[in-house]
Amino acid sequence: MLNTTHASSVCLKLNSVREKILYEMMDQQNSGIFGSFGTVDPRLNVSVPSGAGASISPYLNVDPYYLNQGGPQFIVPTGQARARGRFELAFSQIGSSVMAGAVYGALNGVRISTKETRELSGKVRVSQMLNLVTKQGASSANVVGVIALMYSILGLGLSWGRGTEDELNTLGAATATGLLYKSSAGLKTMAKGGAAGLGIATIWCLWQNKDRLKSWNVQSL
Repeated sequence: MLNTTHASSVCLKLNSVREKILYEMMDQQNSGIFGSFGTVDPRLNVSVPSGAGASISPYLNVDPYYLNQGGPQFIVPTGQARARGRFELAFSQIGSSVMAGAVYGALNGVRISTKETRELSGKVRVSQMLNLVTKQGASSANVVGVIALMYSILGLGLSWGRGTEDELNTLGAATATGLLYKSSAGLKTMAKGGAAGLGIATIWCLWQNKDRLKSWNVQSL
């Protein structure tokens, strides 16, 4: 019985020594970007500042300073711009334009149907109002969607033809869209459409580059 107890105590001591050696080896392997603390170190229960002022995770034992040093958080293929190009933006622009046109047409249809159905009542009035709202919404969505499609195609053509993407493409595409959309209504109306497109594009470009304009004003002063 004594020998059995002695053997058990010896095995326990050997196991503890082996675990201690393994922990020390793990601590040595975890040094470097994974910090200088082992996974069983009680000091990991508190925040340990890193070289960049961050803290080592008590669960992962990873210093976040080495994982993110202020670089981009996404991978960009070679030769591709970091921002979305005109082709990628065209889909969202067309879709949002159609939705905006539908909402505007529906609200305008409510206004028109309310005036034109004053003499009606009950289900007949509701039916007439729904018909007018649906008709106006679909018509406005169609018009705005066609304009957005023309603008996107012309903008892509200018961007690919010139080999660059800048405000001139936006101004040229908007002006050409206004001219082309009103081309069947005569030269005078066509000129008005082009001027409207140029004006809207100019306002958009100024708003998009307001920070640059502020910096230019500060430098000029």
